Amino acid sequence: MTTGLVDHKQVIFNFSKRLFESFISKKENIREFLKPHNTPILIIDIEGVKKNYRRLIKAFENFKVFYAVKANDAECIIEALSSEGAGFEVASVSELEKVLLFCKEPTRIISSNPVKPPDFIAVSYERGIDMFAVDSFSEVDKISSIAPRSRIYVRLSVPNEGSDWPLHGKFGVDRDTAVEILEYAREKKLIPYGITFHVGSQCNNLRNWFIAVKYASETWEKAKAKGIRLRMLNMGGGIPVTYLYKTISAEDIAYYIKGLLRKYMSSVPPELYIEPGRGLVGDKGIMVTRVIGKAERDGNKWIYIDTGVFNGLAETLGGIRYPFYIEKEGKLYEWTIGGISCDSMDVIAKDVPLPEPEIGDYLYILSAGAYTTVYASHFNGFSPPEVLCLI
Repeated sequence: MTTGLVDHKQVIFNFSKRLFESFISKKENIREFLKPHNTPILIIDIEGVKKNYRRLIKAFENFKVFYAVKANDAECIIEALSSEGAGFEVASVSELEKVLLFCKEPTRIISSNPVKPPDFIAVSYERGIDMFAVDSFSEVDKISSIAPRSRIYVRLSVPNEGSDWPLHGKFGVDRDTAVEILEYAREKKLIPYGITFHVGSQCNNLRNWFIAVKYASETWEKAKAKGIRLRMLNMGGGIPVTYLYKTISAEDIAYYIKGLLRKYMSSVPPELYIEPGRGLVGDKGIMVTRVIGKAERDGNKWIYIDTGVFNGLAETLGGIRYPFYIEKEGKLYEWTIGGISCDSMDVIAKDVPLPEPEIGDYLYILSAGAYTTVYASHFNGFSPPEVLCLI
């Protein structure tokens, strides 16, 4: 039997083409925005964001969903999610003020950053927000002095293996220390309210949730033995979106988590939270860029585009690989894609299969809805992408 060799370049290009066609097929008027005079722009499918939210609340029934605003703070996204009844997780006065434009209910706003600026705590408390994450005794002291009688949830350190954007190391404590912090919060007249963790952004490893829920269960029982009756378990973010490969579905994650809760928690916590960011907006954005240069260096083919790692694509430095597509047919070559700045670190991707582009061609970056504009700077004088929200 003769078997043909798989052309990996064609596989990747076809996958990106399908993502592109799927994205534009959902919007009747999108074609007119795909070849703008000024680039780069980030097009956000607002109805798609709403559909993602509805999908999550269906999969995670009995959970409260708090959108992690850090993923994309565009006001059109906040407005759309607020209209759907979503909650919001914020970490700064700026994020809070944007949310308050559209969400007037402080009970729908929490802050899970374990180390918060004092002015942010004060402003939040003045606006009626009284639920904050901690992972240190000093944070308890800070909150008790600024926001007395606030509700406190402690962040556990859990594995992040298999997550494309790990978040362990900077935050989180072990189970025994978590209980000690909850006890200390009670002594400081705060309300020990719950436990949180984060399995890492873009998590494709169910084992992370398995260990995290087990750790949370053990911490919950240890706190109970100390006379602390917790109410809330916050599972953070981590729900992945499609980049260059299929991921675990939100439905599978939800089914697995609910099974873990039944198995390992003596009783399911009265309040269950999740904090999706990427999982709500990541696959609902397409970045429109243009080719501004071409070169061949040491046998490698290069193209340069009018954005870069400092202007919206910072996650490529940490390993996120976006799908790229150009509306052309022809022989595929592997390209290194360079950014617009003069910094040699500004390399967006390598070995990207594309037909031969020409200067001025539009290059589309798929699944660019999360952590693009919010990471962007004005380095070298180049502006971040403009955001265009399609209703």
